[in-house]
Parts: sequence; structure tokens; C-alpha cells
Amino acid sequence: MTLETVLVAVDASDAGRVDRVIEEAIDVAGPSGARIVLGHVFSEEEYAENRDRLDFARDSEVTPDVVARRHTTLREIADAFEDADVDYEVRGVVGEDRGKAIVNLAGEVGADGVLVGGRKRSPTGKAVFGSTAQEVLLSSPCPVTFVREDTE
Repeated sequence: MTLETVLVAVDASDAGRVDRVIEEAIDVAGPSGARIVLGHVFSEEEYAENRDRLDFARDSEVTPDVVARRHTTLREIADAFEDADVDYEVRGVVGEDRGKAIVNLAGEVGADGVLVGGRKRSPTGKAVFGSTAQEVLLSSPCPVTFVREDTE
């Protein structure tokens, strides 16, 4: 199996693990020259807030992809990919169930692998609050790499 497309799903909660996400994405995609799709899932409310808050030209079409490109965490990761000469694109998705939206995006872009960040949670925490990473791990159409924040 060749690795051609890797979906790297990130959001604001990944700010503390940006360096690890960048490192893992380059380690996974770099050797095969795979294209990286940086994906960000917005809730309806987050998308509306970000769209309205950002300064867009009056005549520009403001899609989830455009709003995602302006997201601080994605810009930081994209800058690192450009510095490393890694091929990437940015995709924004609006959906209330982040895990399902990431899995659907993986299918849409034909991902051969997904990289998702998360934090350690107790079984009770997962049961009560859910886990986006767990949903992706269990439902993804392709292998998933889980990136956790370094804890020292």
C-alpha cells in the first residue's frame, strides 16, 4: 500500500501539541511524498463566529475552507509544512459531530492515513464527554496515528 494522502485533523485544542503534530505529519507523509490535507471541523456556531469575526473582503466567498485557512493553529502548521517543502491543502468542514466529520472527510479526500491529536482521558471521561479521537480510531476507513501532547 502506498501512502498518497494523509488527513491531519486539527483544531484549537491542538495548540499545545502543534510541534508534535508537525513532526508526526512530516514523518508519516514525508518519505512517500504524500499530500497532506489539513482538516478543521467547526460547529455551526464556531463557523459563524469565525466567519463574522474575520476581516474578509466584501466580495469574497467565505467557505469553511477559507475560514479554516485563517485559523491560527492551521496557519502555524501550514507555515511549517511550507518550510519543510511538504505538499498540503486546507479543508474546513462544518459539523456538530467532529469524529464523524473527520471520518467523512477522510473518505472524501481518499486518505490513506489519518493523524489526529487528543488528550488522555479516563474511561468515565470518554463515556460522559465522548472522544473525537476514539470515534476516528474506531470508524476511520484507513489507519490512524494518534498524537498526544508530551507530558513530562
